[in-house]
Amino acid sequence: MAKKTKAAEAAGEQAQAVPPRLWERYQKEILPALAKTLGRSNPHALPKLEKIVVSMGVGSAISEKKHIEEAAAALSQITGQKALVTKSRKAIANFKLRENLPIGAKVTIRGPRMYEFLDRLISLALPRVRDFRGLNPKAFDGNGNYSLGLTEQLVFPELNPDKFVRPQGMNVTFVVGGTKSDDESREMLKAFGMPFKTDETADSGGKKTAVGAA
Repeated sequence: MAKKTKAAEAAGEQAQAVPPRLWERYQKEILPALAKTLGRSNPHALPKLEKIVVSMGVGSAISEKKHIEEAAAALSQITGQKALVTKSRKAIANFKLRENLPIGAKVTIRGPRMYEFLDRLISLALPRVRDFRGLNPKAFDGNGNYSLGLTEQLVFPELNPDKFVRPQGMNVTFVVGGTKSDDESREMLKAFGMPFKTDETADSGGKKTAVGAA
């Protein structure tokens, strides 16, 4: 048993030693391209992805406490990191909400896990969104940070649909450093492969999709 445990740990360390694909792309392709386009050679003055915050608001937890546990478990599987349960800051009588009541969950990911999550989001999750026609290219906050919303957590294939049967949406926020420009952040995210909606892919039929601006 001890030998198997040591072998598993060694395999895990070896896997972590392999740089994420998108991190390598950023270093070798995206960063030099941004430096040329923006005319800035200092890498600290170029857009870079600092962290990704994935959160779930679980309003039904007011009456069903187990929904918080399900949301936290789903986030942990999706991100590979333990989720933090968030609580209400104040009471709202109309919503039967008391202060300090668990109403959501979130995970903040950085480093290799961040790039691995971004890769799975772009390559696996977004293509599974029903009627997907591209992300809103204007959902920036004026400081270079971008947010998108998903209405269904099961677009991530690592979740077992037999276990997570209740539809649960989430918000994904990309916190960008090195710039305060929405345009520069957009160019960086495009280079990663973020499928932003263009004039050619704009939804003219008015159909509701399972993804949008948060």
